[in-house]
Amino acid sequence: MSTDTPNVSSFVPPIRTLMGPGPSDVHPRILSALARPTIGHLDPQFVSMMDEMKSMLQYAFQTKNELTIPVSAPGSAGMETCFVNMVEPGDTVIVCQNGVFGARMKENVERCGATPVMVEDEWGKPVDPNKLAEALKANPQASTVAFVHAETSTGAQSDVAALTKLAHEHDCLVIVDAVTSLGGTPIKVDEWGVDAIYSGSQKCLSCTPGLSPVSFSEAAVERVKSRKTAVQSWFLDLNLVMGYWGEGAKRTYHHTAPVNALYGLHEALVLLQEEGLENAWARHQKNHLILRAGIEAMGLSFIVPEEARLPQLNAVTIPDGVDEAAVRGRLLNEFNLEIGAGLGALAGKVWRIGLMGHASNVKNVMFCLGALDTVLTDMGAPIKSGVAVAAAQAAIGQS
Repeated sequence: MSTDTPNVSSFVPPIRTLMGPGPSDVHPRILSALARPTIGHLDPQFVSMMDEMKSMLQYAFQTKNELTIPVSAPGSAGMETCFVNMVEPGDTVIVCQNGVFGARMKENVERCGATPVMVEDEWGKPVDPNKLAEALKANPQASTVAFVHAETSTGAQSDVAALTKLAHEHDCLVIVDAVTSLGGTPIKVDEWGVDAIYSGSQKCLSCTPGLSPVSFSEAAVERVKSRKTAVQSWFLDLNLVMGYWGEGAKRTYHHTAPVNALYGLHEALVLLQEEGLENAWARHQKNHLILRAGIEAMGLSFIVPEEARLPQLNAVTIPDGVDEAAVRGRLLNEFNLEIGAGLGALAGKVWRIGLMGHASNVKNVMFCLGALDTVLTDMGAPIKSGVAVAAAQAAIGQS
């Protein structure tokens, strides 16, 4: 390695339009919040902000759960927080998989020393409650059911209320992945009886990556407190973290919180509060319908049935003979537009077009459709050229 002084200047990223599976475009007010003066993570003013954030997260999750906090790490750490605290060695956990992130749940179960029982559904379809019911009957020793509400790899949305009801009928608690759904599609933690749920800051909340909102019911907290074995992760052990995120000024030091990142999440939640949760849900659905009109006018289609389709994550089929990576490359290089590739079983078969948070607006929909039409037409793809934007415009008044 050279010992010479490197000739490196400040990094200035390009200005992109982010319409992939995340991160999404960050709202300018959030970027501004990140630049505010850093104060101590135990400063009384910061502690006051923490209390406000807990209250706003309760609103976003639609819950009164006292243990509703942002984990100081990305959504994957939110996932791990739920599993390492809720699952002990020797437990049996039923994991529903209909995409990539169900498989990650399985890995978490195994790393906890527990046994996963898999309930598998076709990628692009929601979790089948009937299959879960059969698995619960066949595995009476199970203590936990885990599933993804909004499967980021496919854009499929599963019925949280139905799956949770089944789990509770068999004395199981549930762990729910809501990384792509929080703020973009209805989540009602208390009404649905969800026990543990995690999300991410970088999707429909329009914030920067790096934080994972979580919420735990009283039953889940009781399980965490009554564990027979120590939580395998010191950093994610809620028995310790609860002391830091407790009420009032007297808090137990646990870790140095990412102060400025939390400023950003606080501002994101203020924006969500100002818009209104139901209005945010409606906006995401409206923009999906406008995008759908343009996509279908081109002759492309969605892999997820309409009744189970996430409005904020659209898995779109790739035309025959098209180099999907080349299309994404041209969109990025010529239009500064990012859309996502397929993952796992859907790699090379779909594009994932995100309409999340601040990026979910009519301007972006039109921009994406126009750019995609231009690139595909230039590449000689078998689509109906020049009609996507007009079809989307016609759908604006209908959505």
